Amino acid sequence: MEKPKLLIVEDDPSITAQMKWALAQDYELLLAEDRLTAIDLFKRETPSVVTLDLGLPPYPREVKEGFLALNELLSQGGFIKIIIITGQEEKDHALKAIGEGAYDFFCKPIQIEELKFVLNRAFYVSQLEREHRELQQRLSGESFEGMLGISPQMQEVFSSIRKVATTEVPVLIVGESGTGKELVAKAIHTNSSRRKCPFVVINCSAIPETLLESELFGHEKGAFTGAHIQRKGRFEMAQGGTLFLDEIGELSLALQVKLLRFLQEQTIERIGGREEILVDARVLAASNKDLKLALKEGKFREDLYYRLGVVTIFLPPLREREGDIFLLATALLHRYAHEGGKKISGFTPQAIKAIETYMWPGNIRELENRIKRAVIMAEGQKVTQADLELQSPYEKYERKGLREARESLERDFIQRALSKHKGSITHAASELGISRPTLYELMEKLGVNKG
Repeated sequence: MEKPKLLIVEDDPSITAQMKWALAQDYELLLAEDRLTAIDLFKRETPSVVTLDLGLPPYPREVKEGFLALNELLSQGGFIKIIIITGQEEKDHALKAIGEGAYDFFCKPIQIEELKFVLNRAFYVSQLEREHRELQQRLSGESFEGMLGISPQMQEVFSSIRKVATTEVPVLIVGESGTGKELVAKAIHTNSSRRKCPFVVINCSAIPETLLESELFGHEKGAFTGAHIQRKGRFEMAQGGTLFLDEIGELSLALQVKLLRFLQEQTIERIGGREEILVDARVLAASNKDLKLALKEGKFREDLYYRLGVVTIFLPPLREREGDIFLLATALLHRYAHEGGKKISGFTPQAIKAIETYMWPGNIRELENRIKRAVIMAEGQKVTQADLELQSPYEKYERKGLREARESLERDFIQRALSKHKGSITHAASELGISRPTLYELMEKLGVNKG
């Protein structure tokens, strides 16, 4: 197997010898003692990672030549990661280099095991960025409406889209809020024979129940107070195309009956009308609710559930998409930096760690929000953990004993579940995987109020 290339730019023979001895087994080493040699080697060999001493000849006691080398190397583009090797008294110079685009810095005297760890991380990040760019190029001609993912779960989603897009069956898309259910629906439509016809979206939870029937099915003039003209609903607007019903679990039982009738007969009636209108529209639906639980509670019709879910596509939460989080974060960073005209080259190591360890309860929508804010707030060429406003998931439990930390975690989980389900004990207990009596006991023990 070919070794990854590492360029060492160092004019101190003793340090060069130490690094050769420690790193030659893992890397193909390229050695340079000055800026010009380093640039020439880089252009010929294109290594992914460079270690750079700022004090280079002809001015080894200054940092002028080192910064020139840093800027020239970064200007070559690609996915280069430059690690500054500096003395303890020169930390300010190293921090300035980070601001100008260096990946990290390391202080002399060199601790080999720590250096190996930093190098390994740098090569890993460079490889991730390279794979992201290759994937972007590979998907550039595919109609996935900006969806990106190399995880097995997302590859399965993409495969399902390709299979169902060429059919006419209804599809139910299930996933947490912010996972991209509308993007999946749009991708199915764009890859279908209906792509030249309308793609109509309606969020069933965003419209009051009293208005939702009119929005979906339309109304005749004089059907109710304020109905001054005839108005087509979303079904008719989607004629020949696709109707996407988001948050389908919010439909009342009465509207579920009307939707079921359409799926069976492909006809609708406007409110106040007696004429049956034939509509050729494919229905795609989505929910972040557990519809099977709604079935048991009598809040969702079983016959409608099986009509809608001829094929069900499960969208995984971001925290379960191994390898995708940093990929998506990098893509979003480049997009927002370009839109804002800011020269931002990537994330600091601390920011990368925070991104990869955070649980992302708001999924991709939250990630987009955090990255957009970070690009606006960033002052250097690297986005920091502070720019992202991300804390370590364990930070709030520090300086607590195991019992206190466990109770704090349980309290957070219960409060989040109750908030999500608007105080419903049944739904919260189901999500937490415990019985209603157990949830009541824990609430009393931990001092959690239902409201």
